[in-house]
Amino acid sequence: MKILYGVQATGNGHISRARAMEPYLTQAGAQVDYLFSGREPSQFFDMQQFGNYSVKRGLTFITEAGRVNYWQSIKQASLRQLWQDITQLDVSGYDLVITDFEPISAHAARRAGKRSVALGHQYAFLHQIPMQHANLMTQLVFKHFAPAQTQLGLHWHHFNQPILPPIIDGALDSAEVKDHKVLVYLPFEQQQQVISMLTPLTDYQFYLYGPGLTAASLGHIHTHPPALQPFKNDLASCRFVLSNAGFELISEALQLSKRIMVKPLNGQMEQHSNALALQQLNLASTTDSLNSQTIASWLSATQAYHQVHYPNVAKAISQWLLQGAEGEVAALCRQLWR
Repeated sequence: MKILYGVQATGNGHISRARAMEPYLTQAGAQVDYLFSGREPSQFFDMQQFGNYSVKRGLTFITEAGRVNYWQSIKQASLRQLWQDITQLDVSGYDLVITDFEPISAHAARRAGKRSVALGHQYAFLHQIPMQHANLMTQLVFKHFAPAQTQLGLHWHHFNQPILPPIIDGALDSAEVKDHKVLVYLPFEQQQQVISMLTPLTDYQFYLYGPGLTAASLGHIHTHPPALQPFKNDLASCRFVLSNAGFELISEALQLSKRIMVKPLNGQMEQHSNALALQQLNLASTTDSLNSQTIASWLSATQAYHQVHYPNVAKAISQWLLQGAEGEVAALCRQLWR
């Protein structure tokens, strides 16, 4: 089977899901071409796994100081280029198009009448799940931004809906956990402000990853530019994870039984809804604003959280797809949640 796999590259979580899916699609005998959009080509890193992938401009949201800047997002969008990329993408040679909230591959498949499957967290929002700041516009975006004939939504709980568990990187390593080690990933915040908040908390060792950072040790704060394996290593060995409320990192942290606090990206409905779900499921702490005292209180708290363990969703989906997607999505969901 020949597959075109479109990935929304605005956030690293979409790419992480593709990394988890790639070996199982390959093992199942699929030939997969990858298309990424929503990020400048120079900002990709550790992409050897995807072979000779292609990059398109696509659409992305612009963030400033922890908040979505909708005006700049609209100003920098090129709908003409998006339409050209959609109309010029030839999907005739593929048996299947997979889209992880990637609009070019999704709409090219729709125009060509090509069999398509949407895979990702955003498609869970087409169902009755915890939502905050939802409105007609957000629902239209989830429904029409990157549509497909079949949708496989992912979430931390099924909420009695046909939703699958998260896709977790099967290469996550176990490691000796260091009790005072904190992984910090707040890419939408101003990194110098994050460093200032962490500076007074000298009882902990912070490993901070973010755009624009260089590899350096500032006493108890260790800064790193984006990097795949070092980040995975620090995730495996940390006790705490402090991050925005993106889906994939939190999924991996839950699987590894980390203590988590999230600060959702202001103005981003998906992240606010993720924070709400984490609260309702008693899986993590949440905050709408960060300061040294808030972080210190979370680190010293003894609150017990529910523990989770998710199955190998990437393998199950790959097998299901390569077997012709036989059977209803609801049946696949029930199988995986068992």
